[in-house]
This record gives sequence, C-alpha cells and structure tokens, in this order.
Amino acid sequence: MANNESAKKRVRINDAKNMQNKMVKSALKTDMRKFSEACAESKQAGEVLHSKTASAVDKACGKGVIHKNTAARRKSRMAKRLAAAK
Repeated sequence: MANNESAKKRVRINDAKNMQNKMVKSALKTDMRKFSEACAESKQAGEVLHSKTASAVDKACGKGVIHKNTAARRKSRMAKRLAAAK
C-alpha cells in the first residue's frame, strides 16, 4: 500500500491509465473481429471496414497501447485476409 501522497497519486493515475488502455484494446479487438467477419461474408464488406480498422490500429499504436511492430503485423494480416476474401 502507498505510504505517502505522491505514491497514492501515482496509484490513482496508473489505475486511470490502465482503464483507458483496456478500453482502447477492447475496442480494437472488437474492430478486428468485425473486420474478420465482414471478410468472411464478402470482399466488399471487408473493404468498407478495412480503413476503419487500420485507423484504429494506428491510433492504438500512437497512444502506446500496442507496439509499432504489432500494429504493422496486424495491418499486414488484415491486408492479406482482405486480398484472400471471396
């Protein structure tokens, strides 16, 4: 447990940032899942969601929620999945 005021404040700040990061990660996972489902339906449906999902990945990377290489890998896999869609 924190003993002084600055340590208590640090705990509060870390909890708030942790919650924000969880929200961003959760929204990103939802976008990725929707993109995958859209690609399974048709290529046109996947194209509609591709730019939105890629933007969400870039935003998460910019906020430091995911690493830049992770973002690049996810976008690459999305492009590959879109190209392979029917």
